[in-house]
Amino acid sequence: MLNKKEQRLRRARQTRIRIAQQGVARLTVHRTNLHIYASVISEDGARVLATASTLEAELRQSLGGAGKGGNAAAASEVGKRIAEKAKAAGIERVAFDRAGFAYHGRVKALAEAAREAGLQF
Repeated sequence: MLNKKEQRLRRARQTRIRIAQQGVARLTVHRTNLHIYASVISEDGARVLATASTLEAELRQSLGGAGKGGNAAAASEVGKRIAEKAKAAGIERVAFDRAGFAYHGRVKALAEAAREAGLQF
């Protein structure tokens, strides 16, 4: 029987196979209880082109210090930042890789903020 993490990774594997066939950069999300992380990874999966997370010092200050990275408001800030950094790296289109997490709550907030900031997926 699979545990919770193995189930999530199994779901993620299916998505990554589909994204690899599309041949576009992927915006991947990782969520923990305290923080949320986003990375834009190249089409071939070899390089990380841009990253943003609630661990960044200036973002933590704007959120109000430690322990404030695990909410939807923080996730939407990370979404805006990753979109800005991706556009600075010359990336307009990405495939959203939710890494097996449900498209709900913080993951959804990050995705919608990235879309509003001009990233297409």
